[in-house]
Amino acid sequence: MRSFWLCLILVFSGFVATAQTNKIDDSLNIRKIYDMSLLNGKSYSWLDHLSNEIGGRLSGSYGAEQAVEYTKAELEKLGLDKVWLQPVMVPKWTRGEREFAYIQTGPGATRNINITALGGSVATPEGGTKAEIIEVQGIEHLKEYGRENIEGKIVFYNRPMRADHIQTFEAYGGCVDQRYSGAKEAAKYGAVGVIVRSMNLRMDDFPHTGSMSYGDLPVNQRIPAAAVSTNDAEYLSSLLKIQNDLEVYFRLNCEQHEDVQSYNVIGEITGSEFPEEIMVVGGHLDSWDLGDGSHDDGAGVVQSMEVLRLFKETGYTPKRTIRVVLFMNEENGLRGGNKYAEVAASKGEDHIFALESDAGGFTPRGFGITATDAQYSKILSWKELFKPYLIHYFERGGGGADISPLEGGNTVLAGLRPDSQRYFDYHHAANDTFDKVNKRELELGAATMASLMYLVDKYGMENISNETTEMPD
Repeated sequence: MRSFWLCLILVFSGFVATAQTNKIDDSLNIRKIYDMSLLNGKSYSWLDHLSNEIGGRLSGSYGAEQAVEYTKAELEKLGLDKVWLQPVMVPKWTRGEREFAYIQTGPGATRNINITALGGSVATPEGGTKAEIIEVQGIEHLKEYGRENIEGKIVFYNRPMRADHIQTFEAYGGCVDQRYSGAKEAAKYGAVGVIVRSMNLRMDDFPHTGSMSYGDLPVNQRIPAAAVSTNDAEYLSSLLKIQNDLEVYFRLNCEQHEDVQSYNVIGEITGSEFPEEIMVVGGHLDSWDLGDGSHDDGAGVVQSMEVLRLFKETGYTPKRTIRVVLFMNEENGLRGGNKYAEVAASKGEDHIFALESDAGGFTPRGFGITATDAQYSKILSWKELFKPYLIHYFERGGGGADISPLEGGNTVLAGLRPDSQRYFDYHHAANDTFDKVNKRELELGAATMASLMYLVDKYGMENISNETTEMPD
């Protein structure tokens, strides 16, 4: 019996020693990753080219085509085991000539307002649309007014993003339905057009575009849809309080074309021990056409590319296969994410982990994670390793639109969570430009992503073992 307890003590001591050694090794390796990103990073220069030399990258555009060619060439320079293009058919929508709108404030008196067509909208008639405008606070309020008060009018959706939500994506989710489905629902009541308050927490003159859908509404019943800046939304609303028969004119010149072929861009380091276990890191290569898409999602693209470069530069050899996937068509169709998951399923590939960056290039705070209890606990056991880098946010629920089709089975989904307070100042607007991205914040985000990928690769996601560091309190 005494021998048994002695053996047990020795085994336990061995486990503790191994865990402590692993913790030290992990801390040193993560330090190397951060040092390499901050002192010799490539993400910022990649973003400079993507934003300033190529610019907006709406699906089906020449900019998107250039972005595919550029990122493929840059991945090939990294000496990865494999780089390839995955064909995907994507929608093509063009904005046409710049939109124009004004409020008729009196006989012969007008004031111009800042608008932009919503992605997927039909054009107005050639001469534009002019009608009385009615303000509502959301789709659910349409029935309160009824067809008798809406028919022949322009519906003005004016529900703002709620400023009391600390998590700004919750504020966005609370009102984005009026942008996405507002035109479809207003058309059922006979409206001739819709104008939607921009999804923006700041008061400014930038209208924010974004995708919208008519659902199964017949083409001849579809009405034009535009977003208006927050300053002009406030001005319009204040005028309606004293003049309820106010008229607004707006002109859109957009057009929907036939689908065209584009590509997901994929690069891979083949795993040295478990090549059949695949880990993905990615962002979406397409962007809206108003700015150059630096935050949404140029930042996520270059951070994801940087993860694989950091592994190569620091000399780390992954046990598992690690892929960077630059998805096409997240903004107005999610065709790239769906195609990647479809091909993966057809090949019977085993994806154990997927990490996405699609929340801007701001200071990283942590991760949102979709996983089983055991998997989530395992990731939490690494939290202490991120403390020196001020990464503290590890929460259930997360991932991203492009990796969401991979959900199911044992696949863990994670999303980088940067500080989100300024994200919607730029989201889908003309001011989403390179000068709004801070080099250091971008590089910290890339290092944070690479560190989590390193830990998942080293320890895997299937089994909880004593190899991992201790759980934090």
